[in-house]
Amino acid sequence: MKKIFGWLHLWLGIASGIVVLVVAGTGSLLVFEEELEHTFRSSFFYVEVPANTSRQPLDNLTAYVQRENPKYKVGNIMLEPEADRSVVYLLRKGKGNKVLKNQLYVAVNPYTGKIIESVPGNKRFFSVVLQLHRYLCMGETGKFITGISCSIFTILILTGLILWWPKRNARKQRLSVKWNASFKRLNWDLHAVFGFYVHIILLITALTGLIWSYKWMNNLLYIAFDGNTKQQKIVTPESPAVKNTGIAYLEKIVNTTNERLSYEGTVTIRLAENDSTSITTSKENRARHGNVSDFLYFQAGTGELVKERLYDNESNGTIARRWVYPLHRGTLYGWPTQILALIAALVATTLPISGFLIWMGRKKKKKKEVKVKATKPQELTLDKHPDTSVQYQ
Repeated sequence: MKKIFGWLHLWLGIASGIVVLVVAGTGSLLVFEEELEHTFRSSFFYVEVPANTSRQPLDNLTAYVQRENPKYKVGNIMLEPEADRSVVYLLRKGKGNKVLKNQLYVAVNPYTGKIIESVPGNKRFFSVVLQLHRYLCMGETGKFITGISCSIFTILILTGLILWWPKRNARKQRLSVKWNASFKRLNWDLHAVFGFYVHIILLITALTGLIWSYKWMNNLLYIAFDGNTKQQKIVTPESPAVKNTGIAYLEKIVNTTNERLSYEGTVTIRLAENDSTSITTSKENRARHGNVSDFLYFQAGTGELVKERLYDNESNGTIARRWVYPLHRGTLYGWPTQILALIAALVATTLPISGFLIWMGRKKKKKKEVKVKATKPQELTLDKHPDTSVQYQ
């Protein structure tokens, strides 16, 4: 059985190695996406708080952003609770609004009302990294490839664990790296030992990735927790917009959201794509683990609350589905789980390289053995030797 698993581990690893390298490498960057982006592009996210100056109404800011970018349509508005944070808009244009070049990120100073910076989606570093991670920048074809590679990677983790499993007298060797050994032995230790220590985290990452890649995996999650897949599809309630009311309804939506959901967290407003559906507002609860958000739905034009969907009232399947994102990214419990996820992603990035070197080393060894056998002189017996006068002891 180990020979079979070894064969599977080898050839599946070779088949998926490059994709795993790209996905794991980009995944290691995405673990600390928010922290890195806020550090290296702080002017986009942070503003100076002037004395004795209040924030401008969100409706005024939104109207200004829309007026300055007539080819785009405002999609999302992200509001942070801190006073020194900018208001970030995500604008889209055309039917292919998921394409990076059709997206525009705009940061606005909420006190002056001026646009700080506008960044096209295809020039935002982490948007490109995410496209590489999920689609290899190849659209649906890339999604298919990463889905297959993620499936293969799951098999590699399980077969790797079986191949690693030591006998009683070899446990110490399989749990530690021999740093002063030859390169060949050190490379094997780095592949096997480090791979073992992070295999649980990598298995969770791979399985959660499969839930994104395949609908049947997503359905299995709901079947496991709800017994059906009915809760999977969440539909935004209908609520025809009322125009020209003269009400600063976006500001009203923010105030109502913060009144009904009094905890601290990021508020995201998603404007309706048409005039027949309501505006979706979510607020992330920072006091709990990652990706815990409550949703409120409002009527455009009036800001009247239409419906609420609270996290604690969701089905078990929907709550489990909300866990997928922070589990995959390692943001479930903040820095401790992020550091673990980063270490696991970095190890995963090295596995295709160290595995390839192990394979190449074995190929060279086999070639050398074949060459030695081919050049080794044959033993001669007396009756086959041309010189019968030569005697052999």
